[in-house]
Amino acid sequence: MHRSFTFLTWAAVLCTAALLALGLVLPKWLLFMCTMAFANGLVSLGIVLLMRGGVVAFGQGLMSAIGGYTAALLFQKMGITDAIVLTLIGGVTAAALTAPFAPLLSRYRGIFFSMLTLALSMVGYGILVKTERLGGSDGFNLGRVSVLGQALSDDWVGYVLYAVAVCFACLMSYLSRIYFDSTRGLITQAIRENELRVEYLGGSVRHTMALNFVLAAFMGGCGGALAVMALGHIDPNFSYWTTSGEFVFVAILAGTQSVIAIMLSSVILEAVRSFSSAYFPNTWQLALGLFLMFVIRFLPLGLGSLWSPKAHKEQA
Repeated sequence: MHRSFTFLTWAAVLCTAALLALGLVLPKWLLFMCTMAFANGLVSLGIVLLMRGGVVAFGQGLMSAIGGYTAALLFQKMGITDAIVLTLIGGVTAAALTAPFAPLLSRYRGIFFSMLTLALSMVGYGILVKTERLGGSDGFNLGRVSVLGQALSDDWVGYVLYAVAVCFACLMSYLSRIYFDSTRGLITQAIRENELRVEYLGGSVRHTMALNFVLAAFMGGCGGALAVMALGHIDPNFSYWTTSGEFVFVAILAGTQSVIAIMLSSVILEAVRSFSSAYFPNTWQLALGLFLMFVIRFLPLGLGSLWSPKAHKEQA
């Protein structure tokens, strides 16, 4: 166990260092695309956490919107400009605002859980559209952030935001892998298989599912804050159902076996969206749909099953 933990730690450090080094040679447009991919990958990571318990959240866009609006408002109203602080506060705010709903949602499974989370997201969308102080349907802009008290120049702002997104994505992925392999994480998987047996063995199904929902909200808030800082703009579409659907797309494409697959799938989505929008502006959603159908048909456990030993055992 100690050897496995050491290997995981070194793998996370080396992966982070490699991505940071890669960012130094990427063109600005690709740097921005990867920044958005890692930010959105954090949101999808929360969905995968819930999927390991047998439920799918179709309202994760709300968590992203809460984190994004929190970061933008703190920047505009309170003068907090540090990207790391804004990201953390965005995650904490998303977790705090959605925590009261966790006990209710922990009672439901299947389509009922999905529709309840979707309903919460659309209620949030409606509130944001109607609230003029938050910019209404147009939203509002966010200025240039700083990092560790240092202002960012035009030449380095893109790379620094990319570096912050990479560090958060790698750190959250590393902590999620530890959580997945912990007692609570294994209980989550047991709930997906047979929650009645978990209760008989003394585990709390509702407490575990409620905790997972709050953790997913924190990841979504962090991802939303990072995305807003990269875009420089926030609007209610962050909470719209189509945005939540894209996060679910990434989660299904990745599967529940590998945290690396989640970030890879998010990069794939951003790449397909960018190139298809440029060359096939009216049919890029069709390309995404066909690609997802292909993955579901030939890789039902997601891209992570290509290199995950656990997935090979399940398929066998």
